[in-house]
Amino acid sequence: MTRPWEIITAATTVGSGLLAGVFFAFSAFVMSGLRRLPDASGAAAMRSINVTAQRPPLMIALFGASALCVVMIVRAIVTWSEPGAAWLLIGAILTIAGALGVTAAINVPLNNRLDAGTVTWSQFLAGWDPANHARTLLCLAGCAVLVVGALRRH
Repeated sequence: MTRPWEIITAATTVGSGLLAGVFFAFSAFVMSGLRRLPDASGAAAMRSINVTAQRPPLMIALFGASALCVVMIVRAIVTWSEPGAAWLLIGAILTIAGALGVTAAINVPLNNRLDAGTVTWSQFLAGWDPANHARTLLCLAGCAVLVVGALRRH
């Protein structure tokens, strides 16, 4: 693997791990902290978090890591016969599935429904929490598999 590809692979892996960490924070303590509040306060706090989440730090991490995963997928396919290619492909796919797939399919629609008042706080939590656990595990698995892929390249 050439130096630029080593840097891209490292950045993709770090991005995947960063997203896993952000999602883990929500699973580990943010959501349980919001659950301790009265329903109206927990929902209001979540709506506030959702507004601040749509700013550059998280959006750059989310879309930047996803874009790097797309590059990694193309690179893995083009270099399929090289060691580690399948690992890099699978790691990138896992990360995209968690970061963009679950987020777009479940978390964002639930956020929008909470904002619109068409879902109760308990209904929101019943769908949002398992989806967040899933995207945490997918990004964490993606990161681990990308590490294996990078190590196999050498």
